Amino acid sequence: MQDTKIGERTLALACELIARPSVSPEDAGCLDLIGERLTRLGFDLERVDRGATSNLWARRGRGAPIVCFAGHTDVVPTGPLDQWQSDPFVPSRNEGLLYGRGAADMKTSLAAFVTAIEDYLADQPDHGGSIALLLTSDEEGPATDGTVRVVDLLEARGEPLDYCIVGEPTSSATLGDTIKNGRRGSLSGRLVVRGVQGHIAYPQLARNPIHQLAPALAELAERVWDEGGEYFPPTSWQVSNIHAGTGANNVIPGEVELLFNFRFAPVQTVDGLKAAVHAVLDRHGLDYRLDWSLSGMPFLTPRGPLVEAISAAILEATGVATELSTSGGTSDGRFIARICEQVVEFGPVNASIHKIDECVALDAMEPLARIYRETLRRLLATHDSAGDPS
Repeated sequence: MQDTKIGERTLALACELIARPSVSPEDAGCLDLIGERLTRLGFDLERVDRGATSNLWARRGRGAPIVCFAGHTDVVPTGPLDQWQSDPFVPSRNEGLLYGRGAADMKTSLAAFVTAIEDYLADQPDHGGSIALLLTSDEEGPATDGTVRVVDLLEARGEPLDYCIVGEPTSSATLGDTIKNGRRGSLSGRLVVRGVQGHIAYPQLARNPIHQLAPALAELAERVWDEGGEYFPPTSWQVSNIHAGTGANNVIPGEVELLFNFRFAPVQTVDGLKAAVHAVLDRHGLDYRLDWSLSGMPFLTPRGPLVEAISAAILEATGVATELSTSGGTSDGRFIARICEQVVEFGPVNASIHKIDECVALDAMEPLARIYRETLRRLLATHDSAGDPS
């Protein structure tokens, strides 16, 4: 098929997906739309819905390697509608951009997955190995009933993946300048430091937990946790919320609550980070309770077949020499890495994601789909002569 056609078909499908108001965890029919296209291509579809979350596992072929495209149909809320230049769920074009909620994060990637596979199968209907898609409507929300549930299922029945491309919008300034070959871990804490409430004019009769916490807080904020690694920035510890008081200016609070988060490199361990925080709090003699929540472990895909294949595909389609990065927040790659040693994330420019007037460049449609198609071709090239898609 001609590359101009793949761009047109990607744009058309992206518009169809944007028109479905799939605010997390709603899917709004996106998976049905994609499933119809995949069924015509000979994929076996398996819905793995959990609660309000819609999940799809689709596979064509039974052999190895398994090349999987992963992503999410759900989007974040629109924000004030009157601030959008057009209805966020009516895709519109203006000055070379396609506008709509989910345009960059990540319905254009989903459309490009489908058209890339369509073009690849037109040339290689009897391909070797397997092609798969893992799609969910619970990535922008709590991510408890989405990708992780499909991974649980695949793990339980011994169905690991060889390569996985997650369609997150990773490009910074121009399409192809950045791929994510890993992510930092995320560990959160809810700390409550207890004091004694009292009249602010009689501090000797009370115990101010804010004052007690302050030295420990300063120590934690100033600490250098590590220097990072080859691909990872240093581990960071950040406070996100602090709450105390009754609202009156003459009452010493009885307790203060602090919410914080670690984004940590693989040089750290979860137990080590927890122990370090407790040691600081204990040393300062605080009366406290600390509850922990781990939302993701770090993962890394070093240079190898997947990184080399997608880097070469990007260079061929855009002329850009891509950079590897592990910066940014968490993604569903953290779950997939449990059953897949090689996971990368790649997609459009991310400057407008989650913002008013989210958009994607119209001229990114064709090269994005070409990159996915060429990556798939390179990963399955050595197996195509002995293909068995049945």
